[in-house]
Amino acid sequence: MAVEPRDSRSVPELLSDLLRETTELFKTEGELIRSEISDKITQLEVGGGSIAAGAICLLVALFVLAQALIVALGSFMGDAWAALLVGVVIAGIGVALLFKGRSDLSPSNLSPDRTARQLRKDGQLVKEQTR
Repeated sequence: MAVEPRDSRSVPELLSDLLRETTELFKTEGELIRSEISDKITQLEVGGGSIAAGAICLLVALFVLAQALIVALGSFMGDAWAALLVGVVIAGIGVALLFKGRSDLSPSNLSPDRTARQLRKDGQLVKEQTR
């Protein structure tokens, strides 16, 4: 039968170590969450800028292409019906793109998931260590 070695540190020393390690853990987790939130803000800024620039370019191109399509379809169905058809199709595409963009920028996609998961693990570890 093997005897397990016992820790020779006193209770105050153990509590001091626990407090120091817990403080260090929360400091590290704080740095992690600050870093991740900073990354998410940068991601939001870059994504928003790209969406705005892309939207401006596409809007100009859309005007030109829509007019060309209206002229082409006008010879088959009349200018008014061609303009209505092109307008409805473009509006449908625009609505779909707006919903996709709103989904991509939803708070659930921008939340610091890794940090929250790590904090839960750390909390569980602290609970286990204090039992």
